[in-house]
Amino acid sequence: MAHTHSAEGHEPAHVDSSTKTIWKTFWILLGITIFEVGLAFLHLEYNFMPRVALNGIFIILTIAKAFFIVAEFMHLGHEIKNLIMTILLPLLLFVWFIIAFLYDGDSWKRLRDDLKPGTPVEKTLVAPAESHH
Repeated sequence: MAHTHSAEGHEPAHVDSSTKTIWKTFWILLGITIFEVGLAFLHLEYNFMPRVALNGIFIILTIAKAFFIVAEFMHLGHEIKNLIMTILLPLLLFVWFIIAFLYDGDSWKRLRDDLKPGTPVEKTLVAPAESHH
């Protein structure tokens, strides 16, 4: 007679705590997302704060969500500091790289806008050449 194991009631204790952690992280992420969407709708309806301030809030909340995702779902929250820095420092360089490209692209766009057809050209006055007779 073959002996079979039933999964009922015999789950390890760490499964219960990891499930609770996942649900806790889910609710935190959901709460932050609902808050962001609410701010966006309020801004569209009432325009209650400057756009730059709202974008700053969105960036901070997005970084908070990224922290929770990386810490819990990628399990970096429980790793040693050196491993975390090995992942975060190249990421910061990548963010800097994106900002640098956006800034450079914007300057090229402004230069191109200055050269559109119909854009008035500033005339440079050139001193007449002296004649040597």
